Amino acid sequence: MHHTPAATASVAAFLMRIAVISDIHSNLHALEAVLTDIEAEAADEIWCLGDVVGYGPRPNECADIVRERAAVVLVGNHDLAAIGKLPTSDFGPLAAESAHWTAGALGEEQATWLRTLEPSATREGLELYHGSARDPVWEYVLSEDVALENLEVTTAPIVLVGHSHVALALSWDGETLDGGLAHGGTEVDTSGARWLINPGSVGQPRDSDARAGWVLIDTDAGRAAFRRVPYPIDQTQAEMRAAGLPEDLATRLARGV
Repeated sequence: MHHTPAATASVAAFLMRIAVISDIHSNLHALEAVLTDIEAEAADEIWCLGDVVGYGPRPNECADIVRERAAVVLVGNHDLAAIGKLPTSDFGPLAAESAHWTAGALGEEQATWLRTLEPSATREGLELYHGSARDPVWEYVLSEDVALENLEVTTAPIVLVGHSHVALALSWDGETLDGGLAHGGTEVDTSGARWLINPGSVGQPRDSDARAGWVLIDTDAGRAAFRRVPYPIDQTQAEMRAAGLPEDLATRLARGV
């Protein structure tokens, strides 16, 4: 396979501290904990990579907060399912059941807002996708091969993806793909190579760390810092059970899977 040289262009004209969040999944308590952490870090903007709703018990509150606080918001597959723009036939049983519940619980104002969103966006020096560059709605970036293939079809110094609920930091210098899982506390130098970054999930992490995840990207310093934040999981679980959502969705929150 022929690999084109990596772009090493800086984002010099776009200097800011960006808090990137994704996959909130109607988990209000996790979102509130992450926003408190973001405020402490004095981020200039919040960007959300999609799946504001789905799985969890508080879709309307999460939608309202993200709409108010985030400068950039993508739509995810669960968001699309909740507003009837994506069939649930490709969802697993638990995801499909929660999608139908969310569709019934979602307010018209919140649904109207979700209908305005797209699954990808571009900002100077950054490309944003809910899933991937090749398939912004559905593709999971969970292997080095898929990460490399997505870097090859993009040009931005930093490519942001969500969807998998697994925090990742992978660099590509034109010859070598390096990196992998980005545990809480991980910091990477984003200068000198291209990067594919997944902030992990706010509301339903799947990397065996139950804490809510997000990433702070400092385009001035050329750094990305991965954060994990504890939140009252038991309160979200209680709300899920009260709403009649599947028990397995509630119990797995405590395991981070």
